[in-house]
Amino acid sequence: MQRSRRVRPAMGTFEYGMWLFTRLSGLAIILFSAVSIAMAFIMGGRTLLDLPAMFRWMFFPNPNHVVNSDIPDVTAGWSNAFWQIFSTVIIFLAAGHGLNGLRMVIEDYVDRITFVYALRLLLLVMWMGGMIVAIYVILAT
Repeated sequence: MQRSRRVRPAMGTFEYGMWLFTRLSGLAIILFSAVSIAMAFIMGGRTLLDLPAMFRWMFFPNPNHVVNSDIPDVTAGWSNAFWQIFSTVIIFLAAGHGLNGLRMVIEDYVDRITFVYALRLLLLVMWMGGMIVAIYVILAT
Protein backbone atom coordinates (compact mmCIF):
# COMPACT_ATOMS: atom_id res chain seq x y z
CA MET A 1 0.00 0.00 0.00
CA GLN A 2 1.43 3.34 -1.02
CA ARG A 3 1.38 6.24 1.41
CA SER A 4 0.07 9.51 0.11
CA ARG A 5 2.45 12.42 0.21
CA ARG A 6 1.65 15.31 2.48
CA VAL A 7 1.01 18.46 0.49
CA ARG A 8 2.89 21.47 1.79
CA PRO A 9 1.45 24.94 1.35
CA ALA A 10 3.32 27.11 -1.11
CA MET A 11 5.76 29.42 0.63
CA GLY A 12 4.42 32.63 -0.90
CA THR A 13 0.69 32.15 -0.39
CA PHE A 14 -1.58 34.21 1.84
CA GLU A 15 -2.57 31.13 3.84
CA TYR A 16 1.05 30.27 4.60
CA GLY A 17 1.70 33.87 5.64
CA MET A 18 -1.26 33.85 8.01
CA TRP A 19 -0.25 30.43 9.38
CA LEU A 20 3.22 31.80 10.08
CA PHE A 21 1.78 35.03 11.54
CA THR A 22 -0.39 33.05 13.96
CA ARG A 23 2.59 31.07 15.27
CA LEU A 24 4.90 34.08 15.55
CA SER A 25 2.28 36.40 17.02
CA GLY A 26 1.42 33.80 19.67
CA LEU A 27 5.07 33.64 20.72
CA ALA A 28 5.36 37.43 20.63
CA ILE A 29 2.25 37.84 22.81
CA ILE A 30 3.77 35.51 25.42
CA LEU A 31 7.06 37.44 25.31
CA PHE A 32 5.37 40.84 25.55
CA SER A 33 3.20 39.65 28.44
CA ALA A 34 6.26 38.39 30.30
CA VAL A 35 8.00 41.74 29.83
CA SER A 36 4.88 43.58 31.01
CA ILE A 37 4.49 41.48 34.15
CA ALA A 38 8.21 41.78 34.95
CA MET A 39 8.05 45.56 34.60
CA ALA A 40 4.89 45.68 36.70
CA PHE A 41 6.72 43.80 39.45
CA ILE A 42 9.78 46.05 39.15
CA MET A 43 7.70 49.25 39.26
CA GLY A 44 6.06 48.26 42.52
CA GLY A 45 3.06 46.22 41.48
CA ARG A 46 4.09 43.18 43.51
CA THR A 47 3.16 44.78 46.83
CA LEU A 48 0.74 47.52 45.85
CA LEU A 49 -1.67 45.89 43.37
CA ASP A 50 -4.31 43.22 43.64
CA LEU A 51 -4.30 40.34 41.14
CA PRO A 52 -6.95 41.69 38.70
CA ALA A 53 -5.16 45.04 38.45
CA MET A 54 -1.88 43.20 37.89
CA PHE A 55 -3.39 41.25 34.97
CA ARG A 56 -4.88 44.42 33.46
CA TRP A 57 -1.46 46.01 33.76
CA MET A 58 0.21 42.98 32.23
CA PHE A 59 -1.91 42.75 29.08
CA PHE A 60 -2.62 46.44 28.56
CA PRO A 61 -0.10 48.61 30.43
CA ASN A 62 -2.26 51.69 30.76
CA PRO A 63 -1.78 54.06 33.74
CA ASN A 64 -5.55 54.46 34.11
CA HIS A 65 -5.89 50.76 34.98
CA VAL A 66 -4.00 51.28 38.22
CA VAL A 67 -4.94 54.87 39.06
CA ASN A 68 -6.67 53.83 42.31
CA SER A 69 -3.66 51.89 43.57
CA ASP A 70 -1.11 52.96 46.13
CA ILE A 71 1.70 53.12 43.58
CA PRO A 72 3.17 56.62 43.65
CA ASP A 73 3.25 58.50 40.34
CA VAL A 74 2.05 55.77 38.02
CA THR A 75 1.93 57.99 34.95
CA ALA A 76 5.64 58.80 35.08
CA GLY A 77 6.56 55.17 34.56
CA TRP A 78 3.94 54.16 32.00
CA SER A 79 2.91 57.25 30.01
CA ASN A 80 5.92 57.53 27.78
CA ALA A 81 6.33 56.77 24.08
CA PHE A 82 7.99 53.38 24.68
CA TRP A 83 5.04 51.95 26.62
CA GLN A 84 2.52 53.49 24.23
CA ILE A 85 4.24 51.80 21.28
CA PHE A 86 4.59 48.60 23.33
CA SER A 87 0.85 48.62 24.10
CA THR A 88 -0.04 49.34 20.49
CA VAL A 89 2.09 46.46 19.22
CA ILE A 90 0.67 43.95 21.71
CA ILE A 91 -2.90 45.03 20.89
CA PHE A 92 -2.26 44.73 17.13
CA LEU A 93 -0.69 41.28 17.61
CA ALA A 94 -3.46 40.01 19.89
CA ALA A 95 -6.29 41.32 17.71
CA GLY A 96 -4.69 40.03 14.52
CA HIS A 97 -4.01 36.66 16.13
CA GLY A 98 -7.57 36.28 17.39
CA LEU A 99 -9.27 37.49 14.22
CA ASN A 100 -7.11 35.20 12.09
CA GLY A 101 -8.37 32.33 14.23
CA LEU A 102 -11.95 33.47 13.66
CA ARG A 103 -11.24 33.72 9.93
CA MET A 104 -10.05 30.12 9.90
CA VAL A 105 -13.17 28.96 11.76
CA ILE A 106 -15.36 30.82 9.27
CA GLU A 107 -13.58 29.24 6.31
CA ASP A 108 -13.86 25.79 7.86
CA TYR A 109 -17.56 25.89 8.77
CA VAL A 110 -19.27 28.32 6.37
CA ASP A 111 -20.07 26.69 3.03
CA ARG A 112 -21.37 29.54 0.90
CA ILE A 113 -18.58 31.65 -0.52
CA THR A 114 -20.66 34.85 -0.38
CA PHE A 115 -21.10 34.41 3.38
CA VAL A 116 -17.38 33.76 3.75
CA TYR A 117 -16.55 37.03 1.98
CA ALA A 118 -19.19 38.95 3.95
CA LEU A 119 -17.91 37.59 7.26
CA ARG A 120 -14.30 38.33 6.27
CA LEU A 121 -15.34 41.91 5.56
CA LEU A 122 -17.11 42.07 8.92
CA LEU A 123 -13.96 40.81 10.65
CA LEU A 124 -11.87 43.44 8.88
CA VAL A 125 -14.27 46.22 9.91
CA MET A 126 -14.29 44.93 13.51
CA TRP A 127 -10.48 44.81 13.55
CA MET A 128 -10.15 48.34 12.17
CA GLY A 129 -12.73 49.72 14.61
CA GLY A 130 -11.05 47.97 17.53
CA MET A 131 -7.64 49.31 16.51
CA ILE A 132 -8.96 52.88 16.27
CA VAL A 133 -10.46 52.62 19.77
CA ALA A 134 -7.32 50.96 21.17
CA ILE A 135 -5.00 53.60 19.71
CA TYR A 136 -7.25 56.34 21.07
CA VAL A 137 -7.19 54.81 24.56
CA ILE A 138 -3.42 54.33 24.45
CA LEU A 139 -2.61 57.82 23.17
CA ALA A 140 -5.15 59.54 25.43
CA THR A 141 -3.22 58.49 28.55
